[in-house]
Amino acid sequence: MESRIITPGPYRATKLWNEVTKYFRAGMPLRKHRQHFKTYGNCFTASEAIDWLHHLLRNNSNFGSEVTRQQTIQLLRKFLKNHVIEDLKGRWGTEELDDNHNLYRFPSTSPIKTIPSRQPLWKRSSLENVFKEKDNLFKMPSFSKRSNKRHGSLGNESEQENETADMMEEDDGKVGPKELGRKDIEDIWGNIALIHLQKILALPSLDEVLNPAQINPGHIMYNMTHTSKHGVVYLQDKTDDLPHWVLSAMKCLANWPRNNDLSQPTYRGFERDVFRTVADYFLNLPEPLLTFEFYELFVNILGLLQPHLERVAIDALQLCCLLLPPPNRRKLQLLMRMISRMSQNVDMPRLHDAMGTRSLMIQTFSRCVLCCAEEVDLDELLATRLVSFLMDHHQDILQVPCYLQTAVQDHIQYLQRAQLKDPSDPASGFYFCKQISAQEFEEQKVVASQAAIVELLESIVKDKHLSTKDKKKKLKQFQKEYPEIYRSRFPTTESEAKLFGDKPTIRQPMLVLKRPKFRSIRY
Repeated sequence: MESRIITPGPYRATKLWNEVTKYFRAGMPLRKHRQHFKTYGNCFTASEAIDWLHHLLRNNSNFGSEVTRQQTIQLLRKFLKNHVIEDLKGRWGTEELDDNHNLYRFPSTSPIKTIPSRQPLWKRSSLENVFKEKDNLFKMPSFSKRSNKRHGSLGNESEQENETADMMEEDDGKVGPKELGRKDIEDIWGNIALIHLQKILALPSLDEVLNPAQINPGHIMYNMTHTSKHGVVYLQDKTDDLPHWVLSAMKCLANWPRNNDLSQPTYRGFERDVFRTVADYFLNLPEPLLTFEFYELFVNILGLLQPHLERVAIDALQLCCLLLPPPNRRKLQLLMRMISRMSQNVDMPRLHDAMGTRSLMIQTFSRCVLCCAEEVDLDELLATRLVSFLMDHHQDILQVPCYLQTAVQDHIQYLQRAQLKDPSDPASGFYFCKQISAQEFEEQKVVASQAAIVELLESIVKDKHLSTKDKKKKLKQFQKEYPEIYRSRFPTTESEAKLFGDKPTIRQPMLVLKRPKFRSIRY
């Protein structure tokens, strides 16, 4: 039965649940079964249901081939608990279902969950209004205005001119200079990132999938500007970082069998104990790495994990991961690097008797990456799908998007060039640093110019590629143009001569010896 892709939008998890239960009720084969010398019609065994549902989930575009048989059993248990199925005596409400030949049937009542017709208050609030509540010194561009370029300006020039004119107005109608603080710059980062995310998701509003009150623009700015040469976030507050023993264990597993940093002798099964240590740490974190508050957002990104939308999904996840608190982003980066290397390492010993390394990584760490604060029926399947995609594309997803940095810089430069209502007033202006007087500016201009000329002289002096003749020619020309600066560098003729070293001594010419004449032996 062909699956239908559930596109991003509100209550996507509920829609997926309804989709799976609908396909299961419509497609699960029903037949007669004998049990305890009795024949029952229109029923199925637990093992038959597991086989059929497992095949359905693995071939469903919303879940993928990473779904395991054990996850299918867990889903069937939830079906029994939620009265999607019942046993032959009509009993349901528990999760007592195993991979056996016990018989089950479909109830006459519909198991479809009701989707709320009215969105929660936070989803009906406007993202614009949340930013307006902050005491910004500039007006944020509206989300309803679509950009002309994917990674370019934030709107057409006339719209930006109107916004600039509005943001320069004060309550008394006068125009005055304004200074952007750190908080204002952070809000620019946050607003531009969300504009790009909304465009990538092709949604009329992010309010459908994201709670704007939970967005911290400072996290976006920090995650973009505090990265190592490998693109991993570094933390200024080390108390939020991974403990040293966890980092050592992760390094040991990522580089196995090289670079064993634990300073302990290895033994049979040592790698399993190290892996269990890392797994226990991540599984005991107070919340998943993608946080409870962004659960709805990442579940909606799963709707983009289709072959023809892979690049779109990567771009969307790249921006969504910037919303995370820096400690969470760092832990996610290091975890994905570790499990990706372990999955591709042919020298890694088998860590599980019945499961390959890749499947073990996905099943172990799925719930510590994504889960809901309140238990959701498809949590485990959705998390598996996301972690599998993160493993395969973590280098692209968790790197810094350069286009976002360029867009922010362009927007700040635009604000610097913004035209004011009264351009003839020299005191008015939009500035980002402390203003100085015209006299101070002229003095700084002279100092800066002289410093540049001095730097030019030094570059000539230290240029090893110039021949002595060319260097003397350039220095003579420089002395003619800037005699004062040249004199300060070479106050005496001795200091100038020292630049070229002592004159070479002239070697005495060798004596010219006359060739001896040889008499011919001929007569």
